[in-house]
Amino acid sequence: MAKKMRAVQVPQPKGPFELVEREIPEPQAAWVRIKVQACGICHSDSLVKDGTWPGIQYPRVPGHEVIGIIDAVGLGVAEWKSGQRVGVGWHGGHCGHCEHCRRGDFFACQVALLTTGISFDGGYAEYMTAPAIALALVPEDLSSVESAPLMCAGITTFNALRNSGAQPGDVVGVLGIGGLGHLGVQFAAKMGFKTVAIARGKDKGPLAKKLGAIHYIDSQEKNPAAELNKLGGAKVIIATVTNAEAMTAALGGLAPNGVFIVIGAAGPISVDPILLISGCRSVKGWYSGTSIDSQDTLRFSALTGVQSMNEIFPLERVTEAYERMMSGKARFRVVLDIEGQTLNRR
Repeated sequence: MAKKMRAVQVPQPKGPFELVEREIPEPQAAWVRIKVQACGICHSDSLVKDGTWPGIQYPRVPGHEVIGIIDAVGLGVAEWKSGQRVGVGWHGGHCGHCEHCRRGDFFACQVALLTTGISFDGGYAEYMTAPAIALALVPEDLSSVESAPLMCAGITTFNALRNSGAQPGDVVGVLGIGGLGHLGVQFAAKMGFKTVAIARGKDKGPLAKKLGAIHYIDSQEKNPAAELNKLGGAKVIIATVTNAEAMTAALGGLAPNGVFIVIGAAGPISVDPILLISGCRSVKGWYSGTSIDSQDTLRFSALTGVQSMNEIFPLERVTEAYERMMSGKARFRVVLDIEGQTLNRR
């Protein structure tokens, strides 16, 4: 009889999480099987829970902040072997031969774009299979449980900042100190930027400074755009919040040629065209990245000591963990400890 595993699935749109027993999957050609150690719970998992992703098939196991050990390798996989610790993030694969892929824009693949936990079952399980192209090697000195959020929240902030055009010493604003922003402040500081954290409330100031911010702007007390302009304006503002009004309020703090990078999903943003035209400023979005970007994120985090602040739950408490994440009260990411590595030591 085939061995069984525990997995958490969503049976249908808006359905409850179900802890079920499934057969352990076998990897197809060009895929590997991973014994999952930890999986972060991300707000994007609501796309599976609520059924808002077009064409998603159910039941589906969510989870795209995965870290675990390869324990089986499919045919044709030469670059990975059993025993390696790997991470799997949002970007699950691409065709490699369509026009966008040939230009290196793998996120825009038109033929075989795969999303972990949406196109195929993700990491809310003891085992999962994933395309070999989706794997990132995890440094030995990173904890699996503590670093799982680096596979989405981490890569998104790190990759946006390193591709922003900012140079060491430039003023870089991080709007929001939440699940994304608390990592964004750390990455910006470690990259040598003059990091300015922007959030609501005086209480977040000490944390912002502890994370590496040189300045903190309380948007409840002061106009964030005006305060940024006192510093000469921001070369880059990375917007991690999900509040369009907060984004609009910070836009005016861009320096000439500055870039406002949106990575937090929010409603429509109000942008004054004169602000953009008069200063050659721009607003753009940023996609997380591919597996090599995830690997770079993990390496940089290990090298510089960037750490996610997490609340940790066992797999069987997934509903509580998900609701904690959705409430916005978690400090700051929520992680499922699939193997009990951290929970068993408490």
